[in-house]
Amino acid sequence: MFTTKQYPKITPAAARVNAGLNQDEASKQIGISKASLQHYENGKTMPPWDVVQRMEKVYDFPAAFIVFKSSTL
Repeated sequence: MFTTKQYPKITPAAARVNAGLNQDEASKQIGISKASLQHYENGKTMPPWDVVQRMEKVYDFPAAFIVFKSSTL
């Protein structure tokens, strides 16, 4: 799937934009609501692992390099 190439650490919003998707398109492809995606991107909530795995596939970017920040910390 991914090579040994070194990837930069980026936000979920940056991964989405790099994939050429807007929030409507990304949320549909990931299988979540647009509001949920906005909450994940804004750090209001942390996505469950299955959602992160779907983001990885949709964005074609390794999940290990997508940095999720929580505004509740």
